[in-house]
Amino acid sequence: MKVVSVEAIPVRIPLKPECRMISALGRHDVSDFVLVRLTTDTGVIGVGEATVTPRWSGETVWGAEAIIRCFLAPAVLGSDPAEPETIAGRMDAVAVDNWFAKAAVEMACWDAVGRATGKPVYELLGGAVRSLTIRNRFSLGAYEPEVAAARAAARVAAGFTTIKVKVGTDPEKDIARVRSVREAIGGNTELTIDANGGWNYEQATHCLRHLQDCQIALVEQPLPRGNYADLKRLRQQLGIRVLADESCFDLVHARELIAQECCDAITLYPGKQGGLFRARQIAALAEQHGIPCTIGSNLEWDVGAAAMMHFVVSTPIVQIERIPGDCLGPSYHEFSIARNPLQIMGPFTTLSTGAGLGIDVDWDVVERNRIGVSGGRSFC
Repeated sequence: MKVVSVEAIPVRIPLKPECRMISALGRHDVSDFVLVRLTTDTGVIGVGEATVTPRWSGETVWGAEAIIRCFLAPAVLGSDPAEPETIAGRMDAVAVDNWFAKAAVEMACWDAVGRATGKPVYELLGGAVRSLTIRNRFSLGAYEPEVAAARAAARVAAGFTTIKVKVGTDPEKDIARVRSVREAIGGNTELTIDANGGWNYEQATHCLRHLQDCQIALVEQPLPRGNYADLKRLRQQLGIRVLADESCFDLVHARELIAQECCDAITLYPGKQGGLFRARQIAALAEQHGIPCTIGSNLEWDVGAAAMMHFVVSTPIVQIERIPGDCLGPSYHEFSIARNPLQIMGPFTTLSTGAGLGIDVDWDVVERNRIGVSGGRSFC
């Protein structure tokens, strides 16, 4: 089986008003995606998704569409989609980074192979090591304290047992927000915080010292990516447990985090890591060093969220039982593009046993939400 065509389709979908996110990176009211439709010489079609947010990963919907169309697609034409290392190597040979764009192409390859063999992707990855239903945490935006408290209490009432609060904004407002949420959810609900790299060392130290009595289980990305020395110092001096996210896009980042003793756990997901193959490589490295992993989210849509679920259920070191993650992205958006979407009920997400990624895309819905790129001109 060979890849004969790769199409990149940019789309824009609004979030539900109550799910719009506020973080150290700003507001997130709409999501831009690039959907990939890959066709093989046997007529099998695979789908992938690039979840792009320029303030987070540096990728835009226009750039991702262009790099897939002009560079990544030509690089993988004629390849066997069942050879992920070859696919990754060919894409790396024509472009560095661009992890979410590369992940979309790679996802589509896994989907095509699964559909051709009649197997779900998690079986291609070695089989399920946990239930196909997982419990998620709930990520709460950097809202005003009273709003954050009310929304957190409502999520706990809906069955969530872990609440993550966005911080990394104004330090005093961060402290007030976290304290308000802890009071609202009581002492039995796990509380984590995520600064998205928004604090500097002094701000992080100030906030974390003032929140020592709030029983914070994990501090996610308290400092900007790449600041290994201060991250290690913060972790050791304050005795906090650090969850690395933006600090880990590739295998080199993971090695540095581990070698410099910067983290207690790592957040992985196929989009950020450039695909399932690379995410599994980093997971294997973490497992060698006894570092647990969890699943993160960039508010993926149906295809991207399904790839995340296949990764979770097939990768032992992604210990979502100990460190709950996020596979709720589709439920944040106003509608689905899947004829058979993931089942999301309260804190639980369930993966289907369907072939490939298990998502059948409604291309009519996709076309209705397509956005223009490059001013209608081709630059390839």
